[in-house]
Amino acid sequence: MSYLTPRPTRKAQIVTSGLGHHFVSPRKARDKRKTQTLVELPGAEAKRRRLLAEMKELMKPRDDLEEQNLQVSSPHPSHNDTAKHPQHVENDDATALHFKDVETFDEPSVDIPAIDTPVKRRIAADRSASLLYGNWSDLIPTLISPLLLYLGQTQGKALEKTHSVISACAGTLSCTPKRTTLMCLFFDRYASIDVLSCMCSTLLQVLLHHGLFPTAPSQPRMAVSVDLLSFYRALFECSCDAINALASALKNHYSRRGFQVTDTQGQLIRDPFCWGLGYAVQWFDILQIQLERQLETILQHSRNRITNFQASLHKTDFPPFTSLHPGRCAPLLVQRCPACFGGLLHGRPMDEGGDIHVATDGNFHHCHRRAAGDCPPFYDPTYFIPKNFIDKVGHHIDAQCKHPPKVHTPIVPDEAVDQCEMAYEAADGKKQKAAMDNFDDTGIMALICRHDIPLFFANIDSPGEQQKYSVALLQHLFSLLPPEATVVALYDVGCVLARSLAKYEILPETVTKRLRFATTAMHAYGHEWACQLVYNP
Repeated sequence: MSYLTPRPTRKAQIVTSGLGHHFVSPRKARDKRKTQTLVELPGAEAKRRRLLAEMKELMKPRDDLEEQNLQVSSPHPSHNDTAKHPQHVENDDATALHFKDVETFDEPSVDIPAIDTPVKRRIAADRSASLLYGNWSDLIPTLISPLLLYLGQTQGKALEKTHSVISACAGTLSCTPKRTTLMCLFFDRYASIDVLSCMCSTLLQVLLHHGLFPTAPSQPRMAVSVDLLSFYRALFECSCDAINALASALKNHYSRRGFQVTDTQGQLIRDPFCWGLGYAVQWFDILQIQLERQLETILQHSRNRITNFQASLHKTDFPPFTSLHPGRCAPLLVQRCPACFGGLLHGRPMDEGGDIHVATDGNFHHCHRRAAGDCPPFYDPTYFIPKNFIDKVGHHIDAQCKHPPKVHTPIVPDEAVDQCEMAYEAADGKKQKAAMDNFDDTGIMALICRHDIPLFFANIDSPGEQQKYSVALLQHLFSLLPPEATVVALYDVGCVLARSLAKYEILPETVTKRLRFATTAMHAYGHEWACQLVYNP
């Protein structure tokens, strides 16, 4: 290049308008022998025939199986429960358990629908599941005392080996013992144990007395060690291991120690513990929750007596010049966040920040499929507000909005609040944010304290984020606070909700005068300037 040629600069480069030239990779012709030749995978056809044969065997009626006198274990967990009369035999220096009578559960016959026939989905618990749930619910309260007795006897002590014959008869009545043989699962082994039940001690109470939890509410065939279930409960809190993992781990552990589970034909049972362990873990957890609630009730009663006694001794602890009022929040709130609700003085003015700061917002990523249906209520939720309470609040809001608005002096002009309402989707209660055809619960509305601790939740079952959810959360919160406590609530459309509460009698005046709204910092700059001057935190 000659020295007279000007040096190219950025301004001298050729440019084109738009996005410039678009270059694509050239398409290469492919070999037809590789793309149009059918290749059969080795063993695929044999695997297909084997699966079809297994499916045909599974679909056989139960009568045909009884006629053939086949006692085999099914891969479905409902056929893998416990043995009625287990026997121990020696086979290659290993202990094997034979099932003479495998516990089975009646299942309705399944008809394979045609391809174009829609599959009917179960949206509610069937009769057998409801009956089983009722039997467990009636049984759990009777097991609390035996469990407390066992925990008191074994607290701080090494575990003792359970005898082959156990009983809990007090001997005060002329009881005729009934012998029942069960397979019991322990940490290091499983064993066949004879349980002697009588009139003064039922079969299930005898099991709990010796640290064993049944896998069925009546006529169980298997029991699990309470200490093993407690260990799994502690492990689940840290790792969330599923029941399948526990069942597989126990089977492998037992097998390596020489304990094999077989049927009457001598065949190994693939998954003998999953079904029974599922029941035991589920209802043992419910038993633990009821036990903890009883203990918490007793402790709270003791705390109340101590508090009343201290108040009677120290009636002038508070300074006489303070404008705050003594009062205590509900124990539920104190337990969830002692920093926010553990104070004894309330009534701080809003200009000074108020007593309690909370925030509420909706999340539409947690949905519940409509086709999944509902199961029986195993737990009484303490975080979720009941749906009937939320619907009652919604009906009250609709009824109040039909009345003429109250005469009030708006803090922010209605024009500015209207602009904020149109700018945010949360203010549009009719905007659909999830497919209502597929989901019956489209999201969750949460109420948290200033330390990001969840206080209460509400299931969103409407197309959008309606005001009834936030109003229900706040109304439930105020029902647990002292009558003088003041609250500052952060909400992305707090200006819209504050105007609704000022125009209509949605919440009583005793609540609205102790409640002030503010917009969160991340949403404040999306509001109108007049709104930011009042509601920007």
